This record gives sequence, structure tokens and C-alpha cells, in this order.
Amino acid sequence: MGRHSLPDGSAPARAGARRGTRPRALVLATGLVLTVAAGTVVALDSGLLPFGGPCGGDVTRLDVAASPDIAPAVEAVATSAREEAARTDGRCLDVRVTSRSAHEIADAFGQRPVDPEFQVWIPDSSLWVDRVGAERGTPLTTAGIIASSPIALGAVPRAAKSLGWPEKTYTWTELTRATASGDALHLGVANPSRSATGLLSLSRLSAANIKKAPDRVTADTRTAATARLLNQRAADGDGQAMATLPRDGSGAEQSNPRRNQALLLSEQAAFAHNTRADGGPELDLLYPEDGTARLDYPYTLVDNSETDPERSRAANRFLTLLSEPAGQRALRRLGFRAPTGEAEPKLVKAAGGRDPQPYSAAPAEPPTAKDLQALMGMWTITVQSARLSTVVDASASMGAPVPGHGGRSRMDLAKNSLLQALTTFTSEDEIGLWKFATTLDGDKDYVELSPTERLGGRDKDGSTHRAALADAFGALAPEPRGATGLYDTTLAAYEKARSTYASGKFNALVVLTDGANDDAHGIGLDALVGELKKLSDPKRPVPLIALAIGPEADTSALNRIVAPTGGSTHRVSDPSQIHQVMLKAIMAAGSNVPH
Repeated sequence: MGRHSLPDGSAPARAGARRGTRPRALVLATGLVLTVAAGTVVALDSGLLPFGGPCGGDVTRLDVAASPDIAPAVEAVATSAREEAARTDGRCLDVRVTSRSAHEIADAFGQRPVDPEFQVWIPDSSLWVDRVGAERGTPLTTAGIIASSPIALGAVPRAAKSLGWPEKTYTWTELTRATASGDALHLGVANPSRSATGLLSLSRLSAANIKKAPDRVTADTRTAATARLLNQRAADGDGQAMATLPRDGSGAEQSNPRRNQALLLSEQAAFAHNTRADGGPELDLLYPEDGTARLDYPYTLVDNSETDPERSRAANRFLTLLSEPAGQRALRRLGFRAPTGEAEPKLVKAAGGRDPQPYSAAPAEPPTAKDLQALMGMWTITVQSARLSTVVDASASMGAPVPGHGGRSRMDLAKNSLLQALTTFTSEDEIGLWKFATTLDGDKDYVELSPTERLGGRDKDGSTHRAALADAFGALAPEPRGATGLYDTTLAAYEKARSTYASGKFNALVVLTDGANDDAHGIGLDALVGELKKLSDPKRPVPLIALAIGPEADTSALNRIVAPTGGSTHRVSDPSQIHQVMLKAIMAAGSNVPH
């Protein structure tokens, strides 16, 4: 038995009549036999009535993959449907539910060919559906929302008391700052690359920073700092995060440095924890006052060419069962809110919420797909650290003055912008520098000025690699007779980046150029693209990011070059903005790297 009463205080409801009672269809038929018997038969055959008699005829099988938190409730409704002989098109509905984490299914959709063994997918958040649709191109259709659960901060009683629960309320930024202010209070979260709860929490923190910071750069810097803080105690997934909570109420257990005293989690996860007999200390919930994020559990149809109309109708029939009062009661008993998000006091109390916490406040606007992509890129390069090889065009055209910048050249502005970008990387990031122009080093069009090494490491003269790299950036200058030896350089730099790939880091090659390839004696475009296709490995990705400076840069060729690597091309009209464009490009590339 759990330690709290269930929301409605009733025994588990079923999606139909209980065993031992007369079938609902028989009751209806008996009461109406003299007037509408024929109509009742038609309704049963078409599946319009919830339940028919015992199933002894044909069966329609429907396979459903559901997020682990909601799968038990979905299975309860499916079991009732089988036991009470729910029908679709006059056939008995047999729904089989498989519990699978949303990130695993989203990754599986990225495999080719896509051949899912289910017709319906119920992840914990629409962000997974959007991700699959945008990044994988898999046709999915959201037919409805079956439940919801807001995201809050759960804390064991001693930690909650130290935060002033339940009287004191916090914004998102205040809440994370408060939990990070003491050594004894450890804040955990599920990895945003594998958890909708983690990613949506990060999105709310980012939105709060954008609202309060004086500019976007400051906001992004603060969000990156928060991401680094959260990563220190990030778990692989939601279940693993819950396992980091203390297992008993002893002071020694709660102060164990390997245990978290607070978690960013869903209200339903807190409900499940608090209503388990062996869940450990109960959690108290603090709801951010500036709008919480929310899991929304979309009922998603997988548009498989092999899905026949009969199964499609069966999928819609099961959605009806989940949406009817009996189905919604099954969801409520496990701590889920209605799709519209209304707060039920008994449910909230069981989850750990109390007045005056703003648990009934409307959720904040959900983040856009673009926002989430940028956040995943930030998380990738912040958490994993980066290994970047930077290749800069040193041809004569880089000496051309840029209008509106007091006669300063493209190279002047480019190297100053690169120095700005350098300050945003940590000592664990690895960055190197090449420059290129035709016949720069004998027959070679390129030269390595600084190897791709840890910024916090020491070079031979004892200086940090960061300092040595800054000197190399500062010494960049155009070659008076140099032309753009782009293709040979790109191939050589990519081969080097691939051969020195660092596992556990975000690896990328960044090429800055202001012109088209001018080396008629080197490799051609078609041959270069072919070689890059051979070198690219999705399991060890090294996206090539091309920054096209000025109007003469050949973006058409660059688009072909970056495509095999999973990279991107970005035109930069003002070289002084290179650092901003480069960081955004890196974040976007990071969000597309498999997690």
C-alpha cells in the first residue's frame, strides 16, 4: 500500500464492467430489446459501444509502445478492453503494450529502413515526435493528448525545509541558485539528451535567463554555466535519476554525497515515488512561479505503409477508450493529470505539493523546435567538451577592407572575432588552428599553426595552449600572392580530424573562407565530395562547418562539401560576427549528433 490515499479514494477502476457482472451489451440489449434491438447490434458491430459480449470471433491486434511511466496505465486500459471484449469494426480489440523509453524509439526511427513493430507510440512529450519528424523524416501523426504532468523540483523533507517549502516560492533561476548554494544539497536531473524532463527543465532555465539577462550572449553564457552545474549530477535517464534519491530517512543517508537531496522531475514521478511502500523519504514539490514546463503524452500514429485501415480504426478506437472517463481514471490513479492540465488537490498532495506552491498555475509556452535544437547543441558542447580544428583562409582577398569598419580588413575582423569565440571555451576543450592559401608551404596549400590540444594543457615553453593559440590567432595575416586552395586543404584537415577523433567529445572541423577554390592543380569538387563520403562515419561523427565570409564565397560548393559529414554552411556578411555565427553553428551541429 502507498502512504497516501489515491485521488478518488476508490478501488482500481476498469475500462468497462467488472468481472462477475453481466456484460454491458447484454444489459443494454435487455432494456431495449423491444424497441432498438437491431440498432444495438449495429452499434456493437461498428464498435460504437464500449464493450460487446465475450469475444469468441475475429480479433484485431494493435501494438502500442509507451513511455515507461505511462505504460502501466495504458496496459490497465488495454487489459480491461480485452477482458470486456471491446470491439472495433465488430472484431475484438487486442491491444499489446510495450514499455520503451522515448529516446530509444526516437533513435530507432533514425535507422534505415524504418520498420517499427507498433502502430501507436505514446512518448512522454511531443518534443520527441517533433524531433523524429524534423530530423528523421518519419511520418508521424499526433491524434490526441491523453495525459499531462508538470515538471517541478522534488526535495526530501530536510532539503525542502531548508528551501522554505511550502511557503517560499521561487523562479526557475532562483530555484537552481538556491539548490546550488550549499554543499549538503545536491541537485540531480536526467540527461537532457535522453530525457524530456531534463531538456524541458533546461529550456525553462534558458527562457528565464533570456528574460532577465541584458543580452542574448549573457543569457547563453548563464545557461551554459547552469548546464555545467546540472551535468555534474546528471543521470542517464529518468529512472536512473530517481534511483539517486536517499533510500531511507536517516541523516547519514540523506547527507551521502552520492545521493541527491533534490531532483528536477515530473509531478507524476514524485507521485509514483511517494505512493510506493519502499520509495524512501517522501518528496516535497516546489513549483517554479514563472511557469512550469509540462509533459504532454501525445497519442501518436505511426504512418506505416503496411498499416491497414482496420488497424488504423483500431488505433482510433483505443484512443477513445483512453479518453473516456474509465480510461482517464486509470491514468489519474497513477498520478497523471488530465490532458488540459487541471490540478486535482488529492493527486497534487500525494505527489508532495502543498499550498501556497503555485501547482495550479498555467504552464509556460512550450519551447520551439529551434529552441530545443540550440539547447541540445549547447548541452553537447558544454557537457561533452569540444574538439575543434579551425581552418582559416589566408588568401590575399582576406586583406580586403570591410565597409563600415574604419578600413579594417576581413582578416582583422575575423581573427578578433575568433579570439572572442576562444574565451567561451573551457580548459577541457581542444582547439587547433590551420591557415591556407595556394603554395603556402611548397606545393601544399595549408600549414598547421597550432595543434588541436587541450586549452588547459601546457605547450613546450610552459605557456597554456590557450595562450599559444591566442597568439597564433593574433598573428594571422593574408598572403599577398596567395589564392584560395580550399579543396586540398579541406580534405587534408578532415583526414586529420578523423584520424585524431576524440571519443566522448564533440568533434568538428570549422573552415572559414571568403572565396571559391582557385587551385586548378589540386583535387576537384566531385572527387573531394567522394572522399568525404568515404571518410565520414556516423558512429564517429565529425561535422564540417563552413563559414562563408563575404559575397565571393562559393556557398554552392560548400553546401556539397559539408553534406556528407552532417555539417552545415553559414554565410557571414560581417566578419566581426564570426564568433556568434560559429557558436550557433556548433550548437546546431551538436544537436544533430547522435546521443
